[in-house]
Amino acid sequence: MASPCEVLVECESAALAGELCALAQQEAMRIEQKFSRYRDDNIVHRMNNGTGEPLPVDAETARLLDFAQHCYQLSDGYFDITSGILRRAWQFTSGARIPRQRDIDKLLPLIGWDKIRWQAPELEIPEGMEIDFGGIGKEYAVDSVHQLLKQATGVSFMVNFGGDCTASGPLADGSAWMTGIENPHRPGDASAVIQLKLGALATSGDVFKFIRQGGKRYGHILNPRTGWPNPNSPLSVTIAAPTCTEAGILSTLAMLQGKDAEKFLDRQGFKYWCYR
Repeated sequence: MASPCEVLVECESAALAGELCALAQQEAMRIEQKFSRYRDDNIVHRMNNGTGEPLPVDAETARLLDFAQHCYQLSDGYFDITSGILRRAWQFTSGARIPRQRDIDKLLPLIGWDKIRWQAPELEIPEGMEIDFGGIGKEYAVDSVHQLLKQATGVSFMVNFGGDCTASGPLADGSAWMTGIENPHRPGDASAVIQLKLGALATSGDVFKFIRQGGKRYGHILNPRTGWPNPNSPLSVTIAAPTCTEAGILSTLAMLQGKDAEKFLDRQGFKYWCYR
């Protein structure tokens, strides 16, 4: 998941806590292995290295593709799982510089969910295009682990993968789980402390992944239409929602709204924390 992951369990049995954490780790690793674009032995590799022929996918992959298509349609194309290919132009590592426009222009024809043919269970990807589940994978893993643990136990727990988290319910005394939102201006400090009894939190932002050049800041959340980060985006957006997947999508879309992020968030009807 490219981040610290933890499961907090309220119980008196170390053995039970260990069993639940082992279940969580197993499920997280399963999802990582199945949907990571960094592997050469999974369904994503087969999708991204085909020749344009129809590829049948399993039911779980089909559900993720359906969800990605739904998000693409609802966001008017702002959320697009084919845009991960922009990593060939953008490198958010130490000393990296912004790419040349001609390098971005070469990639834009390879972006666009509308160019893909998806009719479950078969997917047709034009040669050269790629699928990247990175925008929803971690949140999906949190929700999947949550459901697995919910079926396995009646004790209260919190799943936290890199700050994206869910709570199964209040603690035994009725109090809430406590979690903080990292201060984008002072990493390591909390800018807010949230009491979470049930539901999920997810954060999107460019606090740690950005390029500063020519007096401008370029975050890592890129507009799939232009290949560039939208100007005037927040530093971070955290959303509380019923599921981590919902919260993650909305926080990412808010980042892509630029100066209108707060207006977008106000229309969604969820509690949010937006930092600039």
